[in-house]
Amino acid sequence: MAPGVVASAATDSGLNHLLDPRKTWYNNKRLIALNGWIFLLLITSSTNGYDGSMMNGLQSLSQWQDYFNHPSPSQLGLLNAIQNIGALAAYPFAPYLSDGIGRRPTIFVGALIMCIATALQGASQSEGMFVGARFMIGFGLTFAANAAPMLVSEISYPRYRAQLTATYNSLWYSGAIIAAWTTFGTFKINSTWAWRIPSILQGLPSVAQVLLIFFVPESPRYLLSKGKNEQALNVLAYYHADGNRDDPLVQYEFNEIKTAIEYDRTVAANVGWKSLFNTPGNRKRMRIIIGIAFFSQWSGNGLASYYLNQILNDIDIKDPTTQLLINGILAIWNLICALIASSLVERLGRRFMFLLSGIGMLVFFTSQTIAFAQFEINGQSAAAHSVIAFIFLYYACYDIAFTPLIVAYTVEILPYPLRAKGFNIFNFTISLALIFNQYANPIALAAIQWKYYIVYCCWIAFECVFLYLYVVETKNLSLEETAAIFDGEEATKEILGQGLHAAGKHDSDKKHSGSVDEVEHHVGTLEKV
Repeated sequence: MAPGVVASAATDSGLNHLLDPRKTWYNNKRLIALNGWIFLLLITSSTNGYDGSMMNGLQSLSQWQDYFNHPSPSQLGLLNAIQNIGALAAYPFAPYLSDGIGRRPTIFVGALIMCIATALQGASQSEGMFVGARFMIGFGLTFAANAAPMLVSEISYPRYRAQLTATYNSLWYSGAIIAAWTTFGTFKINSTWAWRIPSILQGLPSVAQVLLIFFVPESPRYLLSKGKNEQALNVLAYYHADGNRDDPLVQYEFNEIKTAIEYDRTVAANVGWKSLFNTPGNRKRMRIIIGIAFFSQWSGNGLASYYLNQILNDIDIKDPTTQLLINGILAIWNLICALIASSLVERLGRRFMFLLSGIGMLVFFTSQTIAFAQFEINGQSAAAHSVIAFIFLYYACYDIAFTPLIVAYTVEILPYPLRAKGFNIFNFTISLALIFNQYANPIALAAIQWKYYIVYCCWIAFECVFLYLYVVETKNLSLEETAAIFDGEEATKEILGQGLHAAGKHDSDKKHSGSVDEVEHHVGTLEKV
């Protein structure tokens, strides 16, 4: 792909004109029910967010520090990284469960493991038991986190799919908020319950999922891939058209999904791990997915996410109450920024948001580095306060794209047969990046302090160039149309044409005949690479 040239998908999806403008998330009972079940899936991300914030908070608790004999920087690295090591152990199995037994059973398996693990974590009698429990949390989270966002994107009403999928990763901060304020509330308990209570509460979202997950509708794409056409059609009709199987929108979705699955199986041969890199379109996908996965963890955010107390100690803010307050307020700030960004993904577009996020991070992380250096060199208290301000401004920019979009964008650019495996690669890459960060960051901060920030300044500058060259715009498209952008014009025409043809057969009064001219109109700017 030439510098600065991207595929443009600014044209509307073929199904947008089939949506009833009077049907909204708040005035339709079945959409309200569907979104309620989707919320149960979204809280999977909260468990992960809870973990990072809880570990930040526990490091400020003398009760936890004393019980585990004041862990050294390398021990802290292990205590944080072990969850992601557990996640790595589950990655070989997660996509096979998601594609084999279905999205819902896979979430159930992951949630059940996390329920057991958080109970063990809260009951830990030694560092080894605590480490083992955190390994299990990561292992179980991999299954749930592989299936949940895919199920969100695959059952959402088309008008709200992008916003809901973007909200998935944004709710990471809801877990962070609960953990931050829980540790703030328990740090005055003069016993080990100061850290045991937050450890046990991490399992609450998983308990809810174990009890309720099988009330959530299964993915129509999964059902179609298993030949369960009637069940898939019933799910789409019940939630997207009040039970009308002949509704043009339902017929469009049903036939577009069916055609896309068949195309990927027979034409593009999109099956197996090797196919992730077999075709030019898939190589483009994986370049973007692996890139944004690394960037989401290697942009300096890992410093404040896991070692905020160490940063605050370095700028002479050592009071545990103050540290816990800053941790709690930062989590609330992040959630607000991320949810606002999630609501704007279809208006601003993915490419613009990624570029704005990258440039903003570069500006404010560089400013943070300068302020940190001024404090270290001159001991200025104003510089210390500036570090805190720039941390908040940096995260506002990070939350524009790298909180809401990385999961949503990854899921939507992958075709169905590769979605579970490709998303697994995305999560695997994040875990690798996190493990490196969680081991390296505390050691590097202790050794060279503010000079370590310069490494991230250079890396974020590289990220901005990468995002400019390779990120593709995908707003206002269905999952199948988005995935087809990467596979060429013929794939786009095939998939979109079948959907329009099916919609036209069930709505002869409207102009959805599936003609070549109409397909060409909707293909429009889909191929400008």
